[in-house]
Amino acid sequence: MSGPEDVGGLSRRAALRAGALAGAGMAAVGAGGGTAAAADAGPRIPGADESTWPKRRGRSMMGVPFDRHRTVRVGIIGLGNRGAAMLPLFLALEGVRVTALCDVDREKVAEAVKTVTDAGQPEPATFTTGEDAYEQLCAYRKLDFVYVVTPWEWHTEMALTAMRAGKHVGVECPIATSVRDLWRLVDTSEETRRHCIQLENCCYGQNELRVLRMAHEGLFGELLHGSGAYLHDLRELLFSDTYYEDEWRRAWHTRRDGDLYPTHGLGPVAAYMDINRGDRLVRMTSMSTPALGLADYRDRHVPRDDPKWDERYVNGDVTMSLLQTERGRVIHLVHGVSNPHPYSRLNYLAGTRGAFEDYPERIYLEPDASGHEWQDFGRYAEYDHWLWKDVGPGPGGHGGMDYLMLYRLAQTMRLGLAPDMDVYDAAAWNAPFALSIHSVRHDGATVPFPDFTRGEWKTPHPGTDSSKPSGG
Repeated sequence: MSGPEDVGGLSRRAALRAGALAGAGMAAVGAGGGTAAAADAGPRIPGADESTWPKRRGRSMMGVPFDRHRTVRVGIIGLGNRGAAMLPLFLALEGVRVTALCDVDREKVAEAVKTVTDAGQPEPATFTTGEDAYEQLCAYRKLDFVYVVTPWEWHTEMALTAMRAGKHVGVECPIATSVRDLWRLVDTSEETRRHCIQLENCCYGQNELRVLRMAHEGLFGELLHGSGAYLHDLRELLFSDTYYEDEWRRAWHTRRDGDLYPTHGLGPVAAYMDINRGDRLVRMTSMSTPALGLADYRDRHVPRDDPKWDERYVNGDVTMSLLQTERGRVIHLVHGVSNPHPYSRLNYLAGTRGAFEDYPERIYLEPDASGHEWQDFGRYAEYDHWLWKDVGPGPGGHGGMDYLMLYRLAQTMRLGLAPDMDVYDAAAWNAPFALSIHSVRHDGATVPFPDFTRGEWKTPHPGTDSSKPSGG
């Protein structure tokens, strides 16, 4: 099997860019400070600063290609809102078969089986009985890839089980809720030689991929800072008696104060800045507002005799975090789901030659820009990623990004290419969950950011700025 030195599927432009970032560019920006400075700042978290990173027991999974699969056989664990919505997208992919389903709700499994057979595929195996039902699915022989879409607290163990059973795995966000569990996923991926991928990562939107291509072509000049967010008014859904099974998601707001959903905002910005491909995250700090929104909503919409009145909400309505990279760049993250607000992921990027801002989309780039007026982002459609030019949104899913995410995953598996994102990306994008909680608890203290690549963050390897493969 290929190792980290392989750059199959990596464009020449991306390889040259990563090499440049690892060379002279590092010396030009002294603000990053590196690991030593990060380790000296603020309270320590086991597994965060370099002295507590676990020793590698396997080999790097960076740039490691999939074995070629004529047909990609998929098993899904969890058939609630998200799992049921993603099932038709898997079924729409050429060369993909859904061969196994798992959920303790037999009615949901029966509905999913009908969806599969109505699509013309053979009836899948089903696993519905006992706490080890997901283990039975992972052990199923006719399976290449496991998709985990369950309540957050089960994500890590299910992903570990899948890899140990010899399956590649994709996990909904967050992939883990502690630094320790992120290291467990990294170590297990390396030991088993199975990929562990963050799914629903918001990296395949048309705007995100266009900005990525423009950033990597140098249109923004030297990148300086970016913003990402998950601003989504979830109050009605959080208080629904049926939307989240056993109302598990609202329970997290009674347990933790921090950024509980960092990946949507961080994933695209990390791609723009070549995180783990020439730069890395070294430190972060977080602050939260008071937790008032859910209690206010309950006061106006929930009867006084409802058990929800026994709950105490501790997750701040808005958590803001600042992350700094080795090269001194700064990323601003925001999480807020407890107040009225239009949906936004912010998706902002600025460099020495201009800036892009989403929601609504607009851009300001020299030398095209004049005065102080934003420009029409549509004039840069020529930089659209080939996935949007040649494949398009398909059956949809978050405007098409979900379909393209699965399309690209299946394509890399069928052609034997390295995935666009790996376990190191998943770990980096999810780490703010635990790190923000720790920082908020310690009055916004700066905390070090783990290097899950263990020093290999300069290594060129494929990312979402991929070249169109031949034969696919």
